[in-house]
Amino acid sequence: MNPVIVLVRPQLGENIGKAARAMLNFGLTEMRLVSPRDGWPNPNAGPAASGADIVLERAQVFDSVADAVADCAHVYATTVRKRGVTKPVVTPEVAAREVHAAPERSAFLFGPERSGLETEDVALARTILTVPINPEFGSLNLAQAVILVAYEWSKGQALAQPSLTPIDPPAPQEELEGMIGQLDDMLERANFFFPPDRVATSKRTLRTLLTKPAWSSQEVRTMRGVLSALNGAKERRVEAQRASNAESS
Repeated sequence: MNPVIVLVRPQLGENIGKAARAMLNFGLTEMRLVSPRDGWPNPNAGPAASGADIVLERAQVFDSVADAVADCAHVYATTVRKRGVTKPVVTPEVAAREVHAAPERSAFLFGPERSGLETEDVALARTILTVPINPEFGSLNLAQAVILVAYEWSKGQALAQPSLTPIDPPAPQEELEGMIGQLDDMLERANFFFPPDRVATSKRTLRTLLTKPAWSSQEVRTMRGVLSALNGAKERRVEAQRASNAESS
């Protein structure tokens, strides 16, 4: 099952909306709120969610953390290590693997913006989840914390950002060979391949360079057009030079 995101005593509707946006970015839709300071629903959450309305519409409100996670067998408290609380400590990556492997429901607890989870909240969790962070500036906002956890969880899901435009298939080898041959001919005429004992190596290096990208047919045609234009410009310069020499003589 997909994990539940539990926001414990969130303070601002905007932050709830931003957390919902972070959740939906990575395929999570079940949000539970524990005693939100300004009540629920909150009119400031919608605009901040930027279209993640399904998360806000389905959000459930609970009076206590215990009630919010009552159906969850695996509860992770996102916090720094708490004094007096001895529990396993894992990173979001490790937690994500555990959640995917567990058949039971899991929950991630996130504390209020100002102070984070209280020791009593952490005591309800089975595991502490934390990230390596700059000790001189360890402040993450609520949405940032949610997105870190949601992103790691999403790695085990079939989520993929589709291209805005279809990606063309690679060009047939015949077309690629034609482009390479055209360039070889131009470089031969320009005396590029020198000295003679380096010709084979230079051509092999050039071929390796040109076959690294998966050229599409359109890209090959465009490049050959460029080469033809360069070749034509050179020929026109030669003809102009010949005409000028003839006039001078």
